[in-house]
Amino acid sequence: MGEESDMSSEIDILVLGGAGVDTIVHVPELPVPFADSHMIRPGIVTRAGQSGDFVALAASALGLRTHHVDMLGDDLEGDLVRALHRDRGIALTAVPQPLGTRRAVNLVGPDGRRLSLYDATRSAETDRLPESTLRELAAASRHAHVVITQPCAHALPVLREAGITISTDLHDWDGSNPYHEPFAHQADLVFLSSTALADPERTMRRITERGRARTVVATAGADGAYLLADGELTHVPAATPPAPVVDSNGAGDAFAAAFLHAWLQGAPPHHCALHGTVAGAYACTVPSTRTDSIGPEELRAGVAERARVGSGPSDASR
Repeated sequence: MGEESDMSSEIDILVLGGAGVDTIVHVPELPVPFADSHMIRPGIVTRAGQSGDFVALAASALGLRTHHVDMLGDDLEGDLVRALHRDRGIALTAVPQPLGTRRAVNLVGPDGRRLSLYDATRSAETDRLPESTLRELAAASRHAHVVITQPCAHALPVLREAGITISTDLHDWDGSNPYHEPFAHQADLVFLSSTALADPERTMRRITERGRARTVVATAGADGAYLLADGELTHVPAATPPAPVVDSNGAGDAFAAAFLHAWLQGAPPHHCALHGTVAGAYACTVPSTRTDSIGPEELRAGVAERARVGSGPSDASR
């Protein structure tokens, strides 16, 4: 269960990392058929918004006081990220990044599936967020959501010292890549995708056995999500999207933000997961060229509808 409201804090959610710019390319299918060229419709669009941006946008849209901190370059991409936060009224602390702002190309298929190609030249193992900045922001925050981008792993000990709760999203972790382990083991609440997991339950339980988390959520796309809380594994069915599915980009980030929205109000884990499934389904109806997020009234209505028709957890233990 999350923590009750603490109005002495100025920030509900401090989002670390994951700021950047995506270029969206709609392709005829994934994998892309080999050809000399393809005519792309509805066109190629570059816009601000990567994982940390989407969590911050979704949390802010739900009324949570949100602050985003990351490294940004003095470049066009950095300007786009700054403008996005300014236009949405989200506080942003931008630490200079000499290598430039993160960027990626997202190939989106007709069914909404996505393949992301990240520019690995825009970060380095030596990247660090200033500890003094982290301490100041953490002291004013109720909770920190840490994206698994460089240099956020080095921020985890500072956040732990500050005494605030931590969440993270491991995305499509295969359960063995050591890069993800500091995030998995230092967070109080862990999200991940089941996409690359041969045995999601085994990985989820190993996270709780080796780390601090007592709640782990594995999203499973159209199959909903698996929730491990207090040692019990349950399946939470997917919500019905309110419109046709056009893109899965940002669905996991929307799920995490909505889960945290309920979690920080002290809601039980299953109720939090219902919020996540509704927000994730909504995100799948938003084209990847836009950054729209579900609002609090739509979220409440969606969760109420799920409760009305019945969406209780099913036993997923084996």
